[in-house]
Amino acid sequence: MAVGHYAWANNGRGQMRAADVDRDRAVGFLTTAFTEGRLTKDEYDERVETALMARTYADLDLVVTDLPGARGVPVVRPRGTNGLAIASLACGISQFMLGPLPTIPAIVLGHMARHQIKRTGEDGAGLALAGLMLGWAAVIFGIIAIAGIAAVVASHAPHAVFEHSIHAKPGGGPPQVPQPAQPPAPGG
Repeated sequence: MAVGHYAWANNGRGQMRAADVDRDRAVGFLTTAFTEGRLTKDEYDERVETALMARTYADLDLVVTDLPGARGVPVVRPRGTNGLAIASLACGISQFMLGPLPTIPAIVLGHMARHQIKRTGEDGAGLALAGLMLGWAAVIFGIIAIAGIAAVVASHAPHAVFEHSIHAKPGGGPPQVPQPAQPPAPGG
């Protein structure tokens, strides 16, 4: 928004159309000046009316130029959705079609997106969190599946190993089948 000394007036930016958010910001600046005692009630009312009817940044600049602390502030662009957050969610959802391949990208992109969102204030925190949750859910499901398969294999394997170890010869070789005990020879 253009509030205060207009450095952009010479390059034509002052003639750009002001948005409602720009007018609201100018009114907020005027309200602060009024509460600090820099404007009378009549001056405040007149300037607020002018600010609300302003069409360009130069019009807004006229209502605050003589107030201390007024300086040109760049136009605030609307925040967009973080691209990494979108990619994280897309990878998380694509796990249902592609299997575990996009799991790690979903987690990595989700963490990167959350860091960028905290730093830049972009939108998309929910998307990043959803991508992270889907990625970690796939990791946990994979660990449980591997543990279950290992448990099933282990439940069948001890019987064969145990049977083999009972009947094996001490020096190796094929297993021996136990023979029934023979009675002692007579006379001996």
